[in-house]
Amino acid sequence: MNEFDIIKHYFTVASHRKDVLMGPGDDCALLQLPASSVLAVSTDTLVSGVHFFADMDPMALGHKALAVNLSDLAAMGADPCWVSLALTLPEVDESWIKGFCAGFFELAEYYNVALVGGDMTRGPLSITVTVHGTLPEGKGLRRNGARVGDGIYVTGTLGDAALGLQQVLGKVTVPEPHRDFVRTKFEHPHPRILAGQALRDIASSALDLSDGLAGDLAHVARASGMRAQLELEQLPLSAAMLATVSRERAWELALTGGDDYELCFTVPELHRGLLETALAHCGVKFTRVGRMLAGEAGVELTSEGRPYQLASKSWDHFRSGDE
Repeated sequence: MNEFDIIKHYFTVASHRKDVLMGPGDDCALLQLPASSVLAVSTDTLVSGVHFFADMDPMALGHKALAVNLSDLAAMGADPCWVSLALTLPEVDESWIKGFCAGFFELAEYYNVALVGGDMTRGPLSITVTVHGTLPEGKGLRRNGARVGDGIYVTGTLGDAALGLQQVLGKVTVPEPHRDFVRTKFEHPHPRILAGQALRDIASSALDLSDGLAGDLAHVARASGMRAQLELEQLPLSAAMLATVSRERAWELALTGGDDYELCFTVPELHRGLLETALAHCGVKFTRVGRMLAGEAGVELTSEGRPYQLASKSWDHFRSGDE
């Protein structure tokens, strides 16, 4: 099959969205924005050997490639609408493409996201996804809105995806009852779309956790010009984490491991009651893990009221593996 045959057979999916005026098959997609809305756009590239293993199950990879991008829309509080996909493949492997499409389109259908275009070429395996969402004017959640006294919150539990990676690499032995859980957290992240939408009028800032809580929260601290103080005993840790590693190692994975794709957000005390109600309706667990303070921009870690120093750093795409 050539490029156009592959696209027609595997990637041309009829959209039920009325706002897709022209989808795949022309030079550009034509999309209709709702009135009084703004467009939210995010792009991520996943490279084989850097962001995923070359032998990763293609269905899981298809899911993850879309999920990590939808997570960016969740952090902005946007409604997911459209996606474009650029695939670079070393060869035409129809079994791999079929599996990838199964994972990708299953998640796209769940969130009513239409594939509206993209590209395909030959080369080292990589995947570039661009997602588009909409939200009402003035409602976008940004990183620069945190204020002194705001509480710092996270959804879900932290570090499980990193623990799943450690299991795949053979660096830890996760007890049998928890193995499927951590593998799923690593390979099938769940974007917190509903939670992000619920936070639009409640949170003062937000972002998704892709590189570890410590590094990602530092972006909020710098953008908002203040200090973020984390209380390590408050970090939400799963039963799988607590059954596998020490408390200190669990903190390290939660703070620097990455790939959680949970939301981290700040909320003024005035809105604390609203937060309880809003996220309860979404069925999302959340935990207060610290507060925003005046001072030099950065993240301060505390344990039992005393400063705590991390041994490792958050994920950095351009840092070599031995640092």
